[in-house]
Amino acid sequence: MKKTLFICLFIFGFSFLKSTTAQIKIIDQVVAVVGSKAILLSDIENEYLQYIAQGLIPNDSIKCNLIEELMFQKLLLNQALIDSVTVGDAQVESEMNRRLRYFIDQIGSQEKLEAYFKKTILEIKSDMRQSIKDMLITQTMQSKITEKVTVTPSDVFTFFQNIPKDSIPFIESELEIGKITKIIPISEIEKNVVKDKLNTIRDRIVKGEDFATLAKLYSEDPGSYKKGGELGFYGRGELYPEFEAVAYGLKENEVSSVIETKAGFHIIQLIERRGEQINVRHILLQPKVSADAMYKAKLAIDSIADLINKGTITFENAALKYSDDPSKNNNGIIVNPQTGSTKFKTNELKEINESVFFIVDPIKVGELSKTTLLKNEDDKQEYCILYVKSRSTPHKANLKDDYGYIQSLALQKKQNEAFIKWVNNKKDNTFINIMEPFRSCKFKYDWIK
Repeated sequence: MKKTLFICLFIFGFSFLKSTTAQIKIIDQVVAVVGSKAILLSDIENEYLQYIAQGLIPNDSIKCNLIEELMFQKLLLNQALIDSVTVGDAQVESEMNRRLRYFIDQIGSQEKLEAYFKKTILEIKSDMRQSIKDMLITQTMQSKITEKVTVTPSDVFTFFQNIPKDSIPFIESELEIGKITKIIPISEIEKNVVKDKLNTIRDRIVKGEDFATLAKLYSEDPGSYKKGGELGFYGRGELYPEFEAVAYGLKENEVSSVIETKAGFHIIQLIERRGEQINVRHILLQPKVSADAMYKAKLAIDSIADLINKGTITFENAALKYSDDPSKNNNGIIVNPQTGSTKFKTNELKEINESVFFIVDPIKVGELSKTTLLKNEDDKQEYCILYVKSRSTPHKANLKDDYGYIQSLALQKKQNEAFIKWVNNKKDNTFINIMEPFRSCKFKYDWIK
């Protein structure tokens, strides 16, 4: 099922490209019907072209596989229609913008994306909208099917016992890491220095100097300063709330007063507004921490480390009492954002936070790192000490050390079974018709009674 869902997401995610990428004129026709949902020959042919464009070797079963994946999709969408499962326009817009940003990052700029597809960004979004909406509805429907599926300890034990000995998963080395931090505060004096500088820049723009040129000279936003501070089109809910509130109130070419967000201080110029989409330039300046504030934060962390090393206080109690990090409420232990557990695979940690990886890699279990200067998720500087609570050696999975991992596999298997049962039940109670040449395909499921 995991492979099935991946292919469905691929189809949804890229189907909007079909009107641009397809080079073959297709005489369209309906090749299958699932409930009230039709599958067109063009759907199959365009997905097939994209499949080949990836460099994959064509074979006779590809189109059969593609139509079956679309049958899954249409079965879910048809049932979602019956059950009144919907998604909001804001959710669709947010997901669409997220994907567009990814495409723009990959190709280099919004202009290059528009040139590649020979369409404006609004036309591209119009092509994407229904596919994205269908994808989100499908995900919601899938969640409904499996939302009540759970596993008991007995289920987990039975699942593990039934895994063939030569198929037991191999578990990489995993770490549990603790963290105590002191965020270095920025004084009002430093903030005022930055605000004064931005007000001076704003005055120069108002008097006729070019915003884009000054952004290239002064802005500290690494992602936009080379483009004259231009961010490209964004929708509501995608920018810092304070930034967005001001930006949407600007007239074309108007320059805002100085505003503050988590990133620092900005001035903004509206370039263009298209409905609820805005394209703005900004100049970002970030206040610098003072040497005195850095010294005090480092001294505080050094003192905490000294207390822990002397045994005066445990790491857990020190984290709860002194740390500025959210992990303080979890005994100072960092939660893996990808899995929700406290364990990090070695390579996984390196990908998530390379700086932390290189600090803890040489540390033994139970030891503290030296006081280190890092930047947190909000881009604020902090002094911290890191602690290795546990480090496993690579091994075959077992119930004692890897219960959580095995439990997730058991749950996934049970969810797959629930989904298969749902598909078999729904397809037997839904009008389905497949036309030639696809009627003779060897499907995984018996779609034709």
